[in-house]
Amino acid sequence: MAVAETIFLPFHRASIDEAEIQNVVQVLKNGWLTSGPRVKEFETAFARYIGSPHAQAVNSCTSALHLALAVSGVAEGDEVLIPTMTFAATGETVLYLKARPVLVDCSPDSFHIDIREMEKSVTSRTRAIVPVHYAGYPCDMDPILELAACRGITVIEDAAHAFPASYKGRMIGTVGHLTCFSFYATKTLTTGEGGMITTANQEYAERLRILALHGISRDAWNRYTAQGSWRYDILETGYKYNLTDLQAALGLAQLQKAEELRQRRAAIAAQYSRALASIEAFLPPPEPNDGTHAWHLYVIRTNPAALRIGRDQVIDELKSRGIGSSVHFIPLHLHTLYQRHLGYRTGQFPRAEQHFEQCISLPLFPAMSDEDVARVISALKDISVAFRK
Repeated sequence: MAVAETIFLPFHRASIDEAEIQNVVQVLKNGWLTSGPRVKEFETAFARYIGSPHAQAVNSCTSALHLALAVSGVAEGDEVLIPTMTFAATGETVLYLKARPVLVDCSPDSFHIDIREMEKSVTSRTRAIVPVHYAGYPCDMDPILELAACRGITVIEDAAHAFPASYKGRMIGTVGHLTCFSFYATKTLTTGEGGMITTANQEYAERLRILALHGISRDAWNRYTAQGSWRYDILETGYKYNLTDLQAALGLAQLQKAEELRQRRAAIAAQYSRALASIEAFLPPPEPNDGTHAWHLYVIRTNPAALRIGRDQVIDELKSRGIGSSVHFIPLHLHTLYQRHLGYRTGQFPRAEQHFEQCISLPLFPAMSDEDVARVISALKDISVAFRK
């Protein structure tokens, strides 16, 4: 088939079916559109699924990270350790609070924060550590938690990629002091835009609920119901971070099939890994020995020893064959904000830079057919032969 006739295979397509549609339609018919009973139902169901005592729904993972940092007491002059290999939100939320994001390089064998480098970066001003469960592969949390316990540091997990994932038999969302999830359109569970914070800490949970909606007393959401009252109290400066019932209805339907969707993503990842074992030009991602991978992303790396073109040209070659892909992420220290205003420089975190220069995120979504997966594999094989070093 000619390239011009090939149906384009996107990098991602959300798994939306009739259950999601009917849930949203029911909310429209009921007439309560903003934060209300479906949000409460979604929070309860999500907390039960994860095994966490508390879950607070918000309008994005960015909001979740901001609130988690705030309730942890992060303030001006504090330091927060984060990996440089992450999305903008992980660092910018630290800056919201006028604290300093202290960037840390990648581990030699993964995209995760390097534990030894992290230990070297801790100072008397370190208030929190934010490990990122990159691609849905859980970080090794035990040494992070041990370090945090010794130094009185809060651990906030950036689990934007990691639902549903587990670490040593515990669901991500029950390991650190607070965990932040994303329900963005491309994520493993989507509400279009949205997020969730889980915690076992009652005080954190109560303050999260207040901060998420203007700092208003916790019964504010029901003041337009028959049981509610128009009177409310503003307790502290808060934010407009609430999720809506429309979004929660979508999330509830997604939650019911979360494990089914994860299993399909895992099956696709397994097909990729089996094929890549015999393609020297591309390196498959690591897989956990002591946990469950959520497989939000399947990130390969180009092998310069076997391929005479770089990552960018590989992406172009995939696109010319009708296959979408992406890159996760441009390390934070390479961006203007971090260099001009925070003093970071190119070359400072060499492993992250090497990973970035070589990484490609392949299409991975449950609606992909085995034929779609085979098509991606065939394209990679073709590129590896055409551009063999």
